[in-house]
Amino acid sequence: MMGRHWIHWMLALFSFLALAVASPAQAEGTLRVAYAGSMGPVMDRFLGPAFAKKENVQYQGIGQGAYGLARLLESKQMQADVFVSITPGPIEILQKAGMIDQAVPVASTQMVIVYSPKSRFAADFAAAAAGRMPWYQVLEMPGLRLGRTDPAVDPQGQNIIFTMLLAEKYYHQPDLVKRIFGAYINPEQIFAEPSLVSRLEAGQLDATSGYESAAISHHLPFLRLPAQINLSDPAMIKDWYSQVHFQLTLPNGKTTDLRTQPLVFYAAVLKNARNPLAAQGFVRFLQGPEGQGIFRENGYGRPKGGNI
Repeated sequence: MMGRHWIHWMLALFSFLALAVASPAQAEGTLRVAYAGSMGPVMDRFLGPAFAKKENVQYQGIGQGAYGLARLLESKQMQADVFVSITPGPIEILQKAGMIDQAVPVASTQMVIVYSPKSRFAADFAAAAAGRMPWYQVLEMPGLRLGRTDPAVDPQGQNIIFTMLLAEKYYHQPDLVKRIFGAYINPEQIFAEPSLVSRLEAGQLDATSGYESAAISHHLPFLRLPAQINLSDPAMIKDWYSQVHFQLTLPNGKTTDLRTQPLVFYAAVLKNARNPLAAQGFVRFLQGPEGQGIFRENGYGRPKGGNI
């Protein structure tokens, strides 16, 4: 009896040692990419697998709110080889921490209102999309369930607030933010970015804030918004977009004044990358013809602006 237990124990020990020896070699062939959560479909279904097959590496994607990811990477609570953010803000956090030298633009998008085809308000959204009624009036309808992300941790959560603040000015609608959102941080409306689409598809939400690229990737109907409020045109930042800003208390307890930034996706290699060669190759892949073709097929616009 003891002999049988001893044999089982030795086999378990040998298995453990074999895994321990194999794991460093396996880690060298893994590319870890931390990306803004809205990029889930294009990253995990297309870009990541295409690069992995081409370069014979294992791809591992991590999608969350870009500000939250930046702070996890900054505090070493998370490790990644490449960081792909929307807007410069999360990139700048890691640059200040000395973890990134340069980030390059790889794609762009614009703010939209995404709605569920299962929603009882779907006909109203379709009417707004056709220009038969103002889109913001649909969002004000009693009983409508709206979802958005936390502006303290996710650029999308900030950008929809900027969009609504610009809409107040553009449509001459005072207090539109208060009427639709209630407050900048309203727990009844705020969800983690990866769950927004799943909740919308399940019919738990009638509409969400979103990026055009993500709506197209998920084959969901959406309302396009004028360039004056969708944050898509870098040329409008100085004279128009920059007219709105708001203050928010961050997770670290500090209050910050937030201002608009262009809806451009930036990619950067982290200095503590465990697979720097694959990381550099992946960023080049995103900029190259194959990567750009995949972006276009999934509803993303061309890169805008220069490096940061």
